[in-house]
Amino acid sequence: MQWTKQSEQTVYGNRWFTVNLADVELPDGRHLDHFLIRLRPVAVATVVNEANEVLLLWRHRFITDSWGWELAAGVVEDGEDIAYAAAREMEEETGWRPGPLRHLMSVEPSNGLTDARHHIYWSDECTYIGHPEDDFESDRREWVPLKLVPDMVARGEVPAANMAAALLLLHHLRLGQDAR
Repeated sequence: MQWTKQSEQTVYGNRWFTVNLADVELPDGRHLDHFLIRLRPVAVATVVNEANEVLLLWRHRFITDSWGWELAAGVVEDGEDIAYAAAREMEEETGWRPGPLRHLMSVEPSNGLTDARHHIYWSDECTYIGHPEDDFESDRREWVPLKLVPDMVARGEVPAANMAAALLLLHHLRLGQDAR
């Protein structure tokens, strides 16, 4: 059952996103107005060290008034390579410069409302370069044992679905059968 967009117009826009209104035709011929949010791509990065610890940020999100563990993330600037943006965000938010990044996954966190795509990368090496430039992004940065991730996700300590999915996949890839 495929919906067909007949038209789309911007209702509001800024440098971060636009809110659009689409005229959508349903398979039975009916039409409905559907609001959607168009967003720039988001680049995400983390590191898993030799001790199988993952670099996380503990931060508050005022929108949901909640605290949780996250990975360094930010908007990809116009013309910027996505992997470069992920490395830049990690360095700015954590003070750690990742080694060569590997693409872990790309996800659409809310594809019924937005066209957001989050591209998540990871590395198994990094270099500490100093206090994070954007230290206002998080309350603290910690190396957390990867083996603790499934329980953290189950307790709701990683509230962002994209971050939870990425951490669980890293857990599986790095620890696999050993974690059971």
